[in-house]
Amino acid sequence: MVKTARPIGIFDSGIGGLSVAAAIRELLPNEPLLYVGDSAHVPYGGHDDQFIRERAGALADFLVDRGARAIVIACNTATAAAAARLRERLAIPVVGMEPAVKPAAAATRSGIVGVLATAGTIASARFAGLLDRFGEGVEVLTEPCPDLVDLVERGVLTGDDAQTRVSAHVRPLVSAGADTLILGCTHFPFLRSLIQQEAGAEVRIIDTGAAVARELQRRLPADESAAQEEAGIELFTSGDPERFSRIARRLWIDAPDAGPLN
Repeated sequence: MVKTARPIGIFDSGIGGLSVAAAIRELLPNEPLLYVGDSAHVPYGGHDDQFIRERAGALADFLVDRGARAIVIACNTATAAAAARLRERLAIPVVGMEPAVKPAAAATRSGIVGVLATAGTIASARFAGLLDRFGEGVEVLTEPCPDLVDLVERGVLTGDDAQTRVSAHVRPLVSAGADTLILGCTHFPFLRSLIQQEAGAEVRIIDTGAAVARELQRRLPADESAAQEEAGIELFTSGDPERFSRIARRLWIDAPDAGPLN
Protein backbone atom coordinates (compact mmCIF):
# COMPACT_ATOMS: atom_id res chain seq x y z
CA MET A 1 0.00 0.00 0.00
CA VAL A 2 1.41 3.39 -1.03
CA LYS A 3 1.18 6.03 1.67
CA THR A 4 0.41 9.60 0.74
CA ALA A 5 2.69 12.38 1.90
CA ARG A 6 1.76 14.23 5.06
CA PRO A 7 0.37 17.64 4.13
CA ILE A 8 1.76 21.12 4.47
CA GLY A 9 -0.51 22.98 6.90
CA ILE A 10 -1.34 26.61 6.08
CA PHE A 11 -3.52 29.02 8.02
CA ASP A 12 -4.66 32.61 7.71
CA SER A 13 -7.26 34.85 9.30
CA GLY A 14 -9.38 34.30 6.21
CA ILE A 15 -9.13 33.42 2.56
CA GLY A 16 -6.21 35.66 1.59
CA GLY A 17 -3.57 33.11 2.52
CA LEU A 18 -4.54 31.19 -0.61
CA SER A 19 -2.11 33.55 -2.35
CA VAL A 20 0.68 31.94 -0.32
CA ALA A 21 -0.75 28.47 -0.95
CA ALA A 22 -0.60 29.23 -4.68
CA ALA A 23 3.09 30.16 -4.41
CA ILE A 24 3.76 26.94 -2.51
CA ARG A 25 1.83 24.94 -5.10
CA GLU A 26 3.91 26.48 -7.90
CA LEU A 27 7.23 25.61 -6.23
CA LEU A 28 6.18 22.31 -4.62
CA PRO A 29 3.46 20.82 -6.84
CA ASN A 30 3.75 17.32 -5.35
CA GLU A 31 3.06 18.41 -1.77
CA PRO A 32 -0.53 18.02 -0.49
CA LEU A 33 -1.82 21.19 1.14
CA LEU A 34 -4.18 21.59 4.09
CA TYR A 35 -5.54 25.14 4.41
CA VAL A 36 -7.53 26.71 7.25
CA GLY A 37 -9.15 30.12 6.95
CA ASP A 38 -10.26 31.58 10.30
CA SER A 39 -12.98 33.57 8.58
CA ALA A 40 -15.13 33.89 11.69
CA HIS A 41 -12.46 36.23 13.08
CA VAL A 42 -11.12 38.03 10.00
CA PRO A 43 -9.26 40.38 9.99
CA TYR A 44 -6.79 39.64 12.76
CA GLY A 45 -5.66 43.26 12.62
CA GLY A 46 -8.70 44.21 14.68
CA HIS A 47 -7.83 41.87 17.57
CA ASP A 48 -5.25 42.04 20.34
CA ASP A 49 -2.14 39.84 20.40
CA GLN A 50 -3.46 37.49 23.07
CA PHE A 51 -6.55 36.67 21.03
CA ILE A 52 -4.44 36.12 17.89
CA ARG A 53 -2.04 33.82 19.78
CA GLU A 54 -4.98 31.75 21.03
CA ARG A 55 -6.46 31.45 17.56
CA ALA A 56 -3.10 30.64 16.00
CA GLY A 57 -2.53 27.92 18.59
CA ALA A 58 -5.94 26.38 17.93
CA LEU A 59 -5.46 26.44 14.16
CA ALA A 60 -1.96 24.99 14.38
CA ASP A 61 -3.24 22.19 16.63
CA PHE A 62 -6.01 21.47 14.11
CA LEU A 63 -3.42 21.12 11.34
CA VAL A 64 -1.02 19.02 13.42
CA ASP A 65 -3.86 16.68 14.43
CA ARG A 66 -4.43 16.10 10.70
CA GLY A 67 -0.84 15.13 10.12
CA ALA A 68 0.78 18.39 8.98
CA ARG A 69 4.55 18.05 8.75
CA ALA A 70 5.12 21.81 8.56
CA ILE A 71 3.04 24.89 9.35
CA VAL A 72 2.93 28.05 7.26
CA ILE A 73 1.42 31.10 8.94
CA ALA A 74 0.05 32.82 5.84
CA CYS A 75 -0.70 36.03 7.71
CA ASN A 76 1.65 38.87 8.64
CA THR A 77 -0.33 39.86 11.74
CA ALA A 78 -0.48 36.29 13.06
CA THR A 79 3.22 35.80 12.37
CA ALA A 80 4.08 38.89 14.40
CA ALA A 81 1.87 37.85 17.32
CA ALA A 82 2.25 34.08 17.42
CA ALA A 83 5.14 32.64 15.37
CA ALA A 84 7.69 32.64 18.19
CA ARG A 85 5.35 30.86 20.59
CA LEU A 86 4.34 28.25 18.01
CA ARG A 87 7.99 27.50 17.25
CA GLU A 88 8.65 26.97 20.94
CA ARG A 89 5.98 24.32 21.37
CA LEU A 90 5.75 22.55 18.00
CA ALA A 91 8.22 19.92 16.87
CA ILE A 92 7.67 20.66 13.16
CA PRO A 93 8.89 23.64 11.10
CA VAL A 94 6.86 26.85 11.42
CA VAL A 95 7.32 29.32 8.56
CA GLY A 96 5.88 32.81 8.86
CA MET A 97 5.42 35.97 6.84
CA GLU A 98 6.99 39.37 7.13
CA PRO A 99 6.62 42.54 5.07
CA ALA A 100 9.37 42.69 2.45
CA VAL A 101 11.16 45.74 3.84
CA LYS A 102 14.65 44.48 2.94
CA PRO A 103 14.04 43.86 -0.79
CA ALA A 104 11.93 47.00 -1.06
CA ALA A 105 14.67 49.13 0.49
CA ALA A 106 17.12 47.67 -2.01
CA ALA A 107 14.78 48.23 -4.95
CA THR A 108 13.63 51.81 -4.36
CA ARG A 109 15.16 54.54 -6.50
CA SER A 110 13.35 57.45 -4.86
CA GLY A 111 14.20 56.33 -1.34
CA ILE A 112 10.50 56.17 -0.45
CA VAL A 113 8.69 52.87 0.11
CA GLY A 114 4.96 52.44 0.72
CA VAL A 115 3.51 49.60 2.80
CA LEU A 116 -0.06 48.39 2.36
CA ALA A 117 -0.95 46.31 5.41
CA THR A 118 -3.33 45.85 8.30
CA ALA A 119 -3.13 48.07 11.36
CA GLY A 120 -1.98 45.08 13.42
CA THR A 121 1.01 44.44 11.19
CA ILE A 122 1.99 48.10 11.05
CA ALA A 123 1.82 48.44 14.85
CA SER A 124 3.73 45.22 15.58
CA ALA A 125 7.15 45.05 17.18
CA ARG A 126 8.20 42.70 14.38
CA PHE A 127 7.53 45.38 11.76
CA ALA A 128 9.34 47.98 13.84
CA GLY A 129 12.30 45.63 14.03
CA LEU A 130 12.34 45.24 10.25
CA LEU A 131 12.44 49.01 9.87
CA ASP A 132 15.33 49.24 12.31
CA ARG A 133 17.30 46.51 10.50
CA PHE A 134 16.64 47.32 6.88
CA GLY A 135 15.01 50.75 6.65
CA GLU A 136 18.02 52.95 7.27
CA GLY A 137 18.20 55.72 4.70
CA VAL A 138 14.73 54.89 3.38
CA GLU A 139 11.48 56.66 4.16
CA VAL A 140 8.76 54.07 4.80
CA LEU A 141 5.16 55.22 4.50
CA THR A 142 2.49 52.96 5.98
CA GLU A 143 -1.12 52.66 4.89
CA PRO A 144 -3.58 50.51 6.90
CA CYS A 145 -6.09 48.89 4.52
CA PRO A 146 -8.68 46.78 6.40
CA ASP A 147 -11.26 47.47 3.69
CA LEU A 148 -9.05 45.79 1.08
CA VAL A 149 -9.05 42.65 3.21
CA ASP A 150 -12.83 42.82 3.18
CA LEU A 151 -12.89 43.10 -0.61
CA VAL A 152 -10.96 39.87 -1.02
CA GLU A 153 -13.02 38.11 1.63
CA ARG A 154 -16.08 38.98 -0.45
CA GLY A 155 -14.39 37.93 -3.69
CA VAL A 156 -14.60 41.47 -5.09
CA LEU A 157 -11.42 41.80 -7.15
CA THR A 158 -12.63 44.09 -9.93
CA GLY A 159 -15.22 46.79 -10.52
CA ASP A 160 -15.80 50.37 -9.46
CA ASP A 161 -15.94 49.73 -5.70
CA ALA A 162 -12.67 47.79 -5.69
CA GLN A 163 -10.95 50.38 -7.87
CA THR A 164 -12.13 53.26 -5.69
CA ARG A 165 -10.95 51.60 -2.49
CA VAL A 166 -7.60 50.57 -3.94
CA SER A 167 -7.05 54.06 -5.34
CA ALA A 168 -7.79 55.67 -1.97
CA HIS A 169 -4.88 53.74 -0.42
CA VAL A 170 -2.41 53.62 -3.29
CA ARG A 171 -2.57 57.15 -4.71
CA PRO A 172 -1.45 58.95 -1.51
CA LEU A 173 1.63 56.73 -1.29
CA VAL A 174 2.58 57.29 -4.92
CA SER A 175 1.85 61.01 -4.66
CA ALA A 176 4.24 61.15 -1.69
CA GLY A 177 7.00 59.74 -3.88
CA ALA A 178 6.86 56.00 -3.20
CA ASP A 179 8.23 54.09 -6.18
CA THR A 180 8.05 50.70 -4.46
CA LEU A 181 5.01 49.24 -2.72
CA ILE A 182 5.03 46.32 -0.28
CA LEU A 183 1.97 44.09 -0.15
CA GLY A 184 2.04 43.55 3.61
CA CYS A 185 -1.04 41.34 3.77
CA THR A 186 -1.57 38.01 2.04
CA HIS A 187 -4.99 39.13 0.80
CA PHE A 188 -3.50 41.87 -1.34
CA PRO A 189 -1.84 39.82 -4.13
CA PHE A 190 -5.37 39.08 -5.33
CA LEU A 191 -5.74 42.83 -5.93
CA ARG A 192 -2.31 43.20 -7.49
CA SER A 193 -3.53 44.09 -10.98
CA LEU A 194 -5.68 46.92 -9.59
CA ILE A 195 -2.88 48.11 -7.33
CA GLN A 196 -0.45 48.17 -10.25
CA GLN A 197 -2.98 50.01 -12.40
CA GLU A 198 -3.45 52.69 -9.76
CA ALA A 199 0.26 52.96 -8.92
CA GLY A 200 1.48 53.07 -12.52
CA ALA A 201 3.74 50.74 -14.46
CA GLU A 202 6.91 52.38 -13.13
CA VAL A 203 6.12 51.51 -9.50
CA ARG A 204 7.48 48.18 -8.32
CA ILE A 205 5.20 45.95 -6.23
CA ILE A 206 6.70 43.38 -3.88
CA ASP A 207 5.04 40.55 -1.98
CA THR A 208 6.57 37.63 -0.11
CA GLY A 209 4.62 34.57 -1.22
CA ALA A 210 7.41 33.17 -3.38
CA ALA A 211 10.02 33.84 -0.67
CA VAL A 212 7.90 31.99 1.90
CA ALA A 213 7.58 29.03 -0.46
CA ARG A 214 11.37 28.89 -0.87
CA GLU A 215 11.89 29.07 2.90
CA LEU A 216 9.38 26.25 3.36
CA GLN A 217 11.21 24.14 0.77
CA ARG A 218 14.48 24.74 2.60
CA ARG A 219 13.09 23.73 5.98
CA LEU A 220 10.76 20.94 4.91
CA PRO A 221 11.85 17.57 6.33
CA ALA A 222 12.32 14.77 3.82
CA ASP A 223 9.31 12.53 3.40
CA GLU A 224 9.82 9.20 1.66
CA SER A 225 6.13 8.96 0.84
CA ALA A 226 6.00 12.20 -1.16
CA ALA A 227 3.56 12.12 -4.05
CA GLN A 228 4.85 11.62 -7.59
CA GLU A 229 2.25 13.83 -9.24
CA GLU A 230 0.55 17.11 -8.44
CA ALA A 231 -1.22 16.85 -5.12
CA GLY A 232 -4.46 18.47 -4.03
CA ILE A 233 -5.58 20.96 -1.41
CA GLU A 234 -8.10 20.56 1.40
CA LEU A 235 -9.91 23.61 2.75
CA PHE A 236 -11.43 24.28 6.17
CA THR A 237 -12.95 27.41 7.67
CA SER A 238 -14.30 28.65 10.99
CA GLY A 239 -16.84 30.67 9.01
CA ASP A 240 -19.59 29.58 6.63
CA PRO A 241 -18.17 26.69 4.55
CA GLU A 242 -20.54 27.29 1.64
CA ARG A 243 -19.61 30.96 1.38
CA PHE A 244 -15.90 30.20 1.85
CA SER A 245 -16.04 27.57 -0.92
CA ARG A 246 -17.77 29.97 -3.29
CA ILE A 247 -15.16 32.70 -2.80
CA ALA A 248 -12.27 30.21 -2.82
CA ARG A 249 -13.24 29.07 -6.31
CA ARG A 250 -12.84 32.64 -7.55
CA LEU A 251 -9.26 32.63 -6.26
CA TRP A 252 -8.31 28.98 -6.86
CA ILE A 253 -10.09 27.57 -9.91
CA ASP A 254 -10.30 23.91 -8.84
CA ALA A 255 -10.76 24.61 -5.12
CA PRO A 256 -12.73 21.85 -3.37
CA ASP A 257 -15.62 22.43 -1.01
CA ALA A 258 -14.44 23.66 2.39
CA GLY A 259 -15.17 21.75 5.54
CA PRO A 260 -16.12 23.25 8.91
CA LEU A 261 -13.43 23.86 11.50
CA ASN A 262 -14.46 21.58 14.35
